[in-house]
Amino acid sequence: MIELNDLLAQIWPLAVQQTVGIEQVELKQALGRVLAQDVISTLDVPQHDNSGMDGYAVRSADFVAQRQFEVSQRIPAGASPDALLPGTVARIFTGAPIPPGSDSVVMQEDVQVLGDGQVVFNALPKAGQWIRCAGEDIATGQVVLSKGTRLDAIHVGLLASIGVAEVAVARRLKVGVMATGSELQRPGSPLKAGQIYNSNEYVWCGLLSALNVDVVSVGIVPDNFKATCAALESLADCDAVISSGGVSVGEEDHVKPAIEKVGELRSWKVAMKPGKPIAFGHINRLQGGYSWFFGLPGNPVSSAVAFKLIVKPFLDLLQGQAVTQVDWRLRMQQVQADFAWLKPDERREEFLRVHVQSGKARLFANQSSGVLTSLAQSNGLVRLAKGQVVSPGEWVDCVMYRDLMS
Repeated sequence: MIELNDLLAQIWPLAVQQTVGIEQVELKQALGRVLAQDVISTLDVPQHDNSGMDGYAVRSADFVAQRQFEVSQRIPAGASPDALLPGTVARIFTGAPIPPGSDSVVMQEDVQVLGDGQVVFNALPKAGQWIRCAGEDIATGQVVLSKGTRLDAIHVGLLASIGVAEVAVARRLKVGVMATGSELQRPGSPLKAGQIYNSNEYVWCGLLSALNVDVVSVGIVPDNFKATCAALESLADCDAVISSGGVSVGEEDHVKPAIEKVGELRSWKVAMKPGKPIAFGHINRLQGGYSWFFGLPGNPVSSAVAFKLIVKPFLDLLQGQAVTQVDWRLRMQQVQADFAWLKPDERREEFLRVHVQSGKARLFANQSSGVLTSLAQSNGLVRLAKGQVVSPGEWVDCVMYRDLMS
């Protein structure tokens, strides 16, 4: 068995060395894509000093001699104001440009409008109040978003705010999925004796959709060596292939020998629980090159945990994200155990499903690798070293699911 940290150290550099190509996409199509280069602003945001309030633009020095003023102009957002006449004020609205000669904005709640249209100020202004300065959000020449950023809605809006219409992003990955096992049945079909529903494929497709990749599924592959080889070869043009089940050493486990026939097995079995029977390798392509292969356990919890800890970071790296952006170990936090763990595994490190609230981790009662409800009713994984015993109140390392998928 290989240690998890050693496996990651072996495979992550392979993804960094074989990142996918780059393409230009319209900004509305960029959500969920990974930036292929830094985005540098060509303008200031805001572009001009503007008002942060509805009120009056004033010259604060004028208030030494007077408190009642004539309104010399009205400035709505989008207007181009004239210079402020000495001894006057300007009616101004939120977002409107500050007129030259003005150095403060007094909000309208502190102003009384007289019958003749003049205004009286109930509060003395301070220079600079309620003025949003040009470039205080973004300055010309500033790196707004860095290469490797996976764009969310706020990122897209930020790019729109500096006038970006298209961005260079990593090509969408194409990921093949297959679920092996003659006992598997598609949801919606009646179960026969000894059959179970195929859930792994649905978990993967959901997780992959969050990464904005194209998914190619061959569905359920029966426990048959020839069928397994054919399924793997049919997915060889994908960037990566994920398979579940059949990675152990039983007579009906055909994935390992199939990969050795159609490609190469680079690693097999990881010293982690859940998730020991994990295979990593590649499938040869007829035209040269290869598709990366991950053989995950058939048990749904093991499969999902292995995907989040091993597969997802690898796919992110293929799209050009930096190791520091995808390494979930950097996002581990200390939480207080609200449980006891007195019979640890001496041969494998363990990932316990927990629900963390107010800094305390409550253990899900059933830690079996087949209990998918344990993932649905938890929000993080406590990572324990081999043989690590835990008593209530001890501090333990934990990574939250949201951080695993960020």
